[in-house]
Amino acid sequence: MKQKAATKHIVENLFLHPKPVKMLVSLNANNINYASQVAKVVDCTYSHTVKVLEMFRKLGLVQFEKRGRVKLIKLTDDGVTIAKDFDSVRKRFGKLDLAP
Repeated sequence: MKQKAATKHIVENLFLHPKPVKMLVSLNANNINYASQVAKVVDCTYSHTVKVLEMFRKLGLVQFEKRGRVKLIKLTDDGVTIAKDFDSVRKRFGKLDLAP
């Protein structure tokens, strides 16, 4: 039971930050195949991007495919679903009237 609580804590911390959410949404919305492309779109360091993508892999949201010297990134079915959900939430927040 402790491991399940720890995993929940990791997931909550991961997805309550804007850059990991942006990474997931950008992988779904754009024609992005490489970690360096994700880092550029999200305006994040390459090393941080790779670290987050590895967490996504452990959660089953992305998979890596090695082709020669490059590693391609692809969203899994769960990754696509969650990316679409986050994009939908992001769009809803964008429609909110934030005027005082």
